[in-house]
Amino acid sequence: MAKNKRQKVKHYNRSFYSRETRVKRGIGIVVLVAAVLAAAWFAAPHVLDWATHTWYTVVKDRDLEAESASRAEAAASSAAASSAAASQAASEPEEEKPLDGKAITGGSWAELDVTTLTDEAAIRAAARQLKQQGADYALVTLKDAAGTVYYASGVAAAAQSITENPVDAANIAAILREEGIIPAAQLAAFTDPVSVYTDRSMGVHYDGNSLWLDNVSAAKGGKAWMNPFAASAVQYVGDLIEEVQGMGYEQVVLTGVQFPNIITRKQDFGASGGKSREGRAAQLTADIAAWQTRFAGSVTLWVSYPDALCTAATDALGTTGTSLGMENLLVTSSTALDADSRAALEQAAADAGVKHVVVHDTAAFR
Repeated sequence: MAKNKRQKVKHYNRSFYSRETRVKRGIGIVVLVAAVLAAAWFAAPHVLDWATHTWYTVVKDRDLEAESASRAEAAASSAAASSAAASQAASEPEEEKPLDGKAITGGSWAELDVTTLTDEAAIRAAARQLKQQGADYALVTLKDAAGTVYYASGVAAAAQSITENPVDAANIAAILREEGIIPAAQLAAFTDPVSVYTDRSMGVHYDGNSLWLDNVSAAKGGKAWMNPFAASAVQYVGDLIEEVQGMGYEQVVLTGVQFPNIITRKQDFGASGGKSREGRAAQLTADIAAWQTRFAGSVTLWVSYPDALCTAATDALGTTGTSLGMENLLVTSSTALDADSRAALEQAAADAGVKHVVVHDTAAFR
């Protein structure tokens, strides 16, 4: 009988985990790893702080808490200083630039009635009104064509011309500047029937001795005239310019830079040429040049004529008002010039070498 052979049992390495079980197991591992990494992330700063603190306090023997407090105090002080500086800069008003009294802005001109400028309140009110109306310059007449001087002049030839109640011209100029208005003193030059009686050398004469009058007699309205050929007359006008400049008027407007409106055989100018248009024009040009040279750099000097004297040659000027060599011309007009008339006048002045022309409508700020 054959022996029964012992059967060998084969072992197979097989997993009895299902697919679902394996997925869950993988997810669990991923979650565990993430948790470990997160714990390490949050713990790292504390570990580093502990290690750093241990290094500096144990090994380096430094007081970190005291140093930290010192740094915090320094930072707080710096922040406080910065805040204080910023607060101070914000509280301090922005410094205004001083008004340039000699500047030519090309802006609007307005006339002030000097007889109303008797106290600070009146001056300031007038200045503010002009400012609201857009004026840049205030014309203050300190000597008019009647020969009246409205301030207490110290020039000898003005002694009999000063009004009974002179204004404080320096105070007027100062307040106008404070209110942002450029003060301009207006002075009548040769149209002065009063000062010639104080210094007769300044006048137009008759028969070489008596003062010539532009009408038969004073009783009939005849007036004496200053003589543009007289050196004393030119000097007198220049002295008045210098005086008002010292009172704060860096802009001066001269009116009446002219001869009498008529030419007669009885006029004696003490020099040849006074009875011809050419001679008159040449003398007025020389007078204007003398004043411009004397006050170059210290006064912005204007010569002013009405528009009628600027557009045609007359006996009063000997030529047109634009042709007398002035640097700055102020043209006055009682009515607004139309665009074409203004353009023609400005072009004529430019052709004659005038640097600045301003057309002033005298009715604009009434």
